[in-house]
Amino acid sequence: MKQLTKFSYLILTAFFVSCSTSHAKAFKVKSSEIKYGGMIKETHVFDGFGCSGKNISPQISWKNAPKDTKSFAITVYDPDAPTGSGWWHWFLVNIPSSYEEIPSNFGAQNKFSLDEGILQVRNDFGQYKFGGPCPPKADKRHRYIFTIHALKVEKLDLDKNATAALAGFMINQNSIAKTSFMAFYDR
Repeated sequence: MKQLTKFSYLILTAFFVSCSTSHAKAFKVKSSEIKYGGMIKETHVFDGFGCSGKNISPQISWKNAPKDTKSFAITVYDPDAPTGSGWWHWFLVNIPSSYEEIPSNFGAQNKFSLDEGILQVRNDFGQYKFGGPCPPKADKRHRYIFTIHALKVEKLDLDKNATAALAGFMINQNSIAKTSFMAFYDR
């Protein structure tokens, strides 16, 4: 039998790795209130900056997190905001690994520290809570990306003065997996 070339060995290795992992269940996120690729309802739209929604955070659930997950973080981001750097609508960190869902209106309290050590980092509205969509009038339709991050640490060491950029850095440095869905809104 001929000796395998290095390229053939790499191809076979890749095949066997993909076969052994193809049966693993994918880490997934969904919301019963916001459909993937759908329009965000007024219930979740910001109340201020010229918008008159109810600013209620949506129900979000996830499943099949990696077994080594020690905590979760949730981010909501609008890459289309005309700021040059997008707009952070929500940063929720230090969610215990026992969670698989947060209920509607979870992000209603304008406070940094919530029960069980969960923290809300200040969003780009300057608040410690969920801030719904509110793009400029007559602007293009904006994308809103809801992401669950599975983290390898129980807690991110953030204080009340942490910026969205710092929180994002800490999340990305400790992420073992993430899953997202996107929805839209315009006025």
